[in-house]
Amino acid sequence: MGRTTVACAAGRGPYQRQVERWLRLVVDGRQSAADCEAVRAFQTRQGIKPANGYAGPVTWARMRLLSARTAPTDTGTEGASGDAARPATGAVPDPASGSAAGPASGAATGGASGPAAGVVASGGCPVRSYRVACVDLRRQLTWVQKGGKTLFGPVAMRSGGAGHRTRTGWFRIYWKHKNHWSSLYNAPMPYAQFFSGGQAFHAVHGSIHTTGGSMGCVNLRLADARRLWSVLKTRDHVYVWGRRPGS
Repeated sequence: MGRTTVACAAGRGPYQRQVERWLRLVVDGRQSAADCEAVRAFQTRQGIKPANGYAGPVTWARMRLLSARTAPTDTGTEGASGDAARPATGAVPDPASGSAAGPASGAATGGASGPAAGVVASGGCPVRSYRVACVDLRRQLTWVQKGGKTLFGPVAMRSGGAGHRTRTGWFRIYWKHKNHWSSLYNAPMPYAQFFSGGQAFHAVHGSIHTTGGSMGCVNLRLADARRLWSVLKTRDHVYVWGRRPGS
């Protein structure tokens, strides 16, 4: 029996232009038959179901993740085609010293623990000699790096939406609770690691690929939150920057 082919989704997806750019297609924001076939082929290779050519949040999140895996530190590039990279200028205040630390002079090669951290761009995640949990709100990605090594991720995440933005800046993990229950929202927060008031890294049981954001926390898939729990320790640094699209 032959394999059943899923029909192409009707209409453009919310990430049509971004997906077209990533796949090096004509960027016009319209769903053509050729666009559908190209997107569907990508979805099939990545195991995304249904593979219907729809440029939705799951497909775009996977593309962002693939782009970030070799060099998660944000250099302003987005997708395989690459938007113009921002120069690595500007300074990121160092919470350990209180001084402004300039950008790295070049890429640092990662070891067995992960890919290269890359050059620190203005507004990107700073490379330090200690562990830093990086939260990129624009790309909806998070990872942990130390010096030139990536210790965890990058993985997809979901940050705060409109009216509940995840706070930006330097923070520290101040409390960890593996089986936390939110009394405010009456909801489970497995593998919760708090870093800013009530905002924490934690797992969710549903999809993190939604058009709306969280209530301010950094939501992760259960397997990712479990692994992050074993990487981060109390008093480890967290750096959050950017803005979630649509927030």
